[in-house]
Amino acid sequence: MGPKLSLDADLIRIDGHLLDVRVIGDGAAAPSLVFLHEGLGSIELWRSFPTDVVKAVGERAVVYSRYGHGWSDVQTDRPIDFMDHEADVLAEVIEAADVVDPILIGHSDGASIALLHASRYPVTGLVLLAPHVFTEPMGLAEIAKFSAGIEGTDVIDRMAKYHRDPLATMTAWSNVWNDPDFVAWNIEAALPDITCPMLLIQGREDQYGTLAQIDAVASQVSGDVETLILDDCRHSPHLDRPTETTAATTAFVASVRDRPSSGI
Repeated sequence: MGPKLSLDADLIRIDGHLLDVRVIGDGAAAPSLVFLHEGLGSIELWRSFPTDVVKAVGERAVVYSRYGHGWSDVQTDRPIDFMDHEADVLAEVIEAADVVDPILIGHSDGASIALLHASRYPVTGLVLLAPHVFTEPMGLAEIAKFSAGIEGTDVIDRMAKYHRDPLATMTAWSNVWNDPDFVAWNIEAALPDITCPMLLIQGREDQYGTLAQIDAVASQVSGDVETLILDDCRHSPHLDRPTETTAATTAFVASVRDRPSSGI
């Protein structure tokens, strides 16, 4: 058995590192939703989305910052297969927080981690915002452009509001995505092992991935799939189209809970 989460302390040692793990929602019921942030994200950078979903569905949720993000321990270097490892770290977070019948809600890198986790562990459902399962030239080019363009800007200063060491967070993330060896990254082989129902949400103007990502997931997983493609929306549906994204997420959670079988 791993360490258990103390609800009056946010930091818990998981996989040898202190992670900022929080439970949100009223009541004493065990948490059942788990939020996994994007590549440069953290707990706070979800904004109000987790709270909005929790209030709407009446369940409690775990929201955490991965190693190297938010107020979790600082990470200065990251292997290119970090998402594969984080899928197993998530299992430790779920155990420590006593999560039951988990529905994972992931964005970008967090969505990819959720897919990898669901291919190995029991999961009741997935809500995936802008997931990626392989690299695309347009996405890699956009990341390279963004990474190269931050010098002389206030990007790092603005990130300091949300990360213990914003420069380390930026560097660890950009070094992976700009690594020539990462071009071959692809997790499609894991998709047929995923049997739970899922909701896929992507913006039509997503600057980091085309709709080929959604199509690849929908065509290769073994469970039921719902999709929502949003116009006037880039890489963050919960920020660009919050009303539609929250409504779709809450409706999906309700539909999964109403099913006679969890899909595990």
